[in-house]
Amino acid sequence: MGPRTAVAPSKEVKVAGGRQCGGQGTARLRSCSDGSRYSRRGVSLHNSTSSPVLYNPKSVLKRPVSTDELQTPGGPYMKKTFTIVGDAVGWGFVVRGNRPCHIQAVEPCGPAAAAGMKVCQFVVSVNGLNVLDLDYRTVSHLILTGPRTVVMEVMEETDH
Repeated sequence: MGPRTAVAPSKEVKVAGGRQCGGQGTARLRSCSDGSRYSRRGVSLHNSTSSPVLYNPKSVLKRPVSTDELQTPGGPYMKKTFTIVGDAVGWGFVVRGNRPCHIQAVEPCGPAAAAGMKVCQFVVSVNGLNVLDLDYRTVSHLILTGPRTVVMEVMEETDH
């Protein structure tokens, strides 16, 4: 399995009909860089008798997209840039895919959501380095081993 973001309890409350950030109560779910999800609730990372609950979600993409398609001038994609400051738990998003990578999941109350990141965006660059021809493990490693503040360029499909 690939590297994981740090896991720490957080203050979040689930409310009927939606989510509320910043309350007291349940721990936030965190996602591994490989797309698995796990929860800190009742799990110690150093306890070999307990293990986090993991599952692999299916891709959120409707169809495969090539790097050439993303870079075609006048194509159906527009570039956006996000500056995401990681918190004590991580950055709040999951990168998946291979040449190009895409955003598989965004934690609703995490730093990535606050910056405006959305599911199905394609990752173009991380901290100024073009990552269109890299797989998600390499992109995740760049993010996890880089500075706490990540500047990401993504391509998002326009509404045509």
